[in-house]
Amino acid sequence: MSSAVLAVTRHLSVREVLQVIVRSAQRLLDARYAALGVPDDDGSFAEFVAEGITDKQWDAIGPLPRQHGMLGAMLREGVPARLPDLRDDPRFEWWPKAHPVMKDFLGVPIRDGDEVLGIIFLANKRTPGGFTQDDQDLLTLFAAHAAIALTNARLYERGRELAMLEERNRVAHELHDAVTQKLFSLRLTAQAAQAMLDKAPDKVAPELERVQRLAGEALTELRAVIVELRPADLDRHGLTETLRKHVRMLDRLHPSLVGFECHELPPLDPAVEVAVLRVAQEALHNALRHAEASRVSVLLAYEEGKLVLTVEDDGRGFEQAGSRGLGLVSMRDRAESVGGAMTVESAPGRGTTVRVEVGA
Repeated sequence: MSSAVLAVTRHLSVREVLQVIVRSAQRLLDARYAALGVPDDDGSFAEFVAEGITDKQWDAIGPLPRQHGMLGAMLREGVPARLPDLRDDPRFEWWPKAHPVMKDFLGVPIRDGDEVLGIIFLANKRTPGGFTQDDQDLLTLFAAHAAIALTNARLYERGRELAMLEERNRVAHELHDAVTQKLFSLRLTAQAAQAMLDKAPDKVAPELERVQRLAGEALTELRAVIVELRPADLDRHGLTETLRKHVRMLDRLHPSLVGFECHELPPLDPAVEVAVLRVAQEALHNALRHAEASRVSVLLAYEEGKLVLTVEDDGRGFEQAGSRGLGLVSMRDRAESVGGAMTVESAPGRGTTVRVEVGA
């Protein structure tokens, strides 16, 4: 029970929490099938996660179940149900054709006060005799812990959404205060140059030079705003999953072998996530485009109270003395902007290791 609770409370993504709840409940009570349904407001399920059913079976079963039969009854009644044979209960209606046959059944609501957050469903206990009252009590206790973990994950994701809205507002102000004003001045200067073409052509050159300068400044400021944008994937998936997806994409696109490993991480400040992601992306770009590496590894870890990013390659390396290329300055600036530090180990023919440490 302790292991199951620890497994559930370790995650902050709602989807991950749901999956771990189902997997832990299945193992805890030795059930062949386990599922968790989270209701929506339209008579169906916002989420439905299951264990014991293959992807091929899911495809054959079809869409997510609606709130009919036993599933609907449990959501309406909000009380546990333990049955020796689900098919004999009057609340049972039918299964899709490809649905596996389920007999003994145990369902327990996940509650937050009066609100039913979801229902844990277990079926076909592997131990002979079906589910017992002790099983029901154990699953009810586990569901109480699952409710806390699920509520915390939802609050965490809502916090991320608020952070994303704040970031969008900041970017809007940046665009208005800097780039928009530059573009307005650029337009006026271009109009003035056009008016001088016929009346004073000798004065057009300085105006065109000003147009070129303003355009360059606007481009620089726009790039600066874009660089500081918080990637949308960070708000949806967090740093670990966003970086994992990025590494997978690079591994498919490049002949080099690109690997990713991540240890368990605590909740991270949004600014730290952005900085570490950008440094990782720049280091990966250098390894794949400039270092001629055949193998690149990315590691995210939590060591002695610090978030640690390591990007290591077996490429050609470079002489560090006086080197300011390959984006090293901007990478170091990003790490330092969130109170971190970056070190680089490299030598010609010996590969490169970029390491960033940030207090978390």
